[in-house]
Amino acid sequence: MAEPKTTVTDVAVDDYLGSLDEPRRSQCSTLCEIMRTMTGDEGSMYGPAIAGFGRTSYSTADGKEHNWFTVGFSSRKQGLSVYLMGSFESRERLLEELGKYKAGKSCLNIPSLDYIHLPTLKKLIRESDKATKAAGKR
Repeated sequence: MAEPKTTVTDVAVDDYLGSLDEPRRSQCSTLCEIMRTMTGDEGSMYGPAIAGFGRTSYSTADGKEHNWFTVGFSSRKQGLSVYLMGSFESRERLLEELGKYKAGKSCLNIPSLDYIHLPTLKKLIRESDKATKAAGKR
């Protein structure tokens, strides 16, 4: 199996934030601060556009272990992608309270932080980080 295309880079998360235009920079700065607080991690860039916080690992079918993050975000053309590990099915109640979003397999696509309930997003981020750590991952 090939190596993952998205890996940790030497770029600082704050440099990534500085490269964004307003109002996206402010929204991503808010997400960054929330994720730093919830995970206790300063964050790392995964590829050119994903800021990841917390540490975990996963194994592929060929037995190789790869490093990954417990929560993360990225600024995308259509809005913000918030990456949460684990299943959304166990978080249905919180998702009902969140506001305007679309869910992918492990991400929430949010048009803007203006459309969501921020305290609920904080709970989702905290749960994702804790659940991943409790599962015995790094």
